[in-house]
Amino acid sequence: MPVKRGLGRGLDALIPGAPGGEAALNGVSQIPVAAIGRNPRQPRARLEPTELEELANSIREHGVIQPLIVAQTAYPGQYTLIAGERRLEASRLAGLATVPAIVREATEQQLLEVALVENIQRSDLGPLETALAYKHLADDFGLSHEAIATKVGKKRVTVTNTMRLLRLPQKLLEALSAGEISEGHARALLPLPTAEAQLAAYATVVKKGLSVRQTEELVNQMQGAKPQRAPARAKNVEAEALTSRLRERLGTRVTLRRGPRGGTLVLHFYSDEELNSIAEAILGE
Repeated sequence: MPVKRGLGRGLDALIPGAPGGEAALNGVSQIPVAAIGRNPRQPRARLEPTELEELANSIREHGVIQPLIVAQTAYPGQYTLIAGERRLEASRLAGLATVPAIVREATEQQLLEVALVENIQRSDLGPLETALAYKHLADDFGLSHEAIATKVGKKRVTVTNTMRLLRLPQKLLEALSAGEISEGHARALLPLPTAEAQLAAYATVVKKGLSVRQTEELVNQMQGAKPQRAPARAKNVEAEALTSRLRERLGTRVTLRRGPRGGTLVLHFYSDEELNSIAEAILGE
């Protein structure tokens, strides 16, 4: 059986038990809530107040069931949170003086990796938060997209496509973060050559309530593509289904145009790394 990568191996694969025989380093200890500082590499920008209150109510009744993971700082008796931010904040809200925690040793890189993996496992991060976390791994620690994908259990093309979102202008990033547009909408706007064009298309998307597919068609028109005649319904459904399958398999934007005799299939890529990923997927390498 092949060895699982990233998420499949769990957090222990990223931060194995610290060396030494002290019980505090290998078992669960009760640590004062006030002695635990926030993970400076935590990718999640905010906590949902309603969910936090619900968790706090559960902790008041049942306690903290799953221990937090912390790292000893350079100051005796002070710790940095590695995993369990919501449990820590909910414990503060519930008025707990101490929380169960496992003490591990972790580097700056591991602090980010574990926080990222934990949030992805719970689907807690938005696309923009995930993209920024990937960017930190790439910029601060020199990791390639392939290395990041291995650590978080994703395909390389998924990492590349997510990081591409950061190329959008600030207003669109704010709209994505606020949920005004979806990740699919944001990706559809990326091929437009200027921020002005992207913002103009975004205004149309919001005003008309366009779907992701309609946004892609709008972008094609803005890039000079001639609008296609509506094909027969059966062919249209078949083409849309095939386009969707190709988009999911290759992890990139796909344009299928039918003509009287055949047609064209266009695969879009936005970096050499993404082109290589598409080629590998097609060639089965």
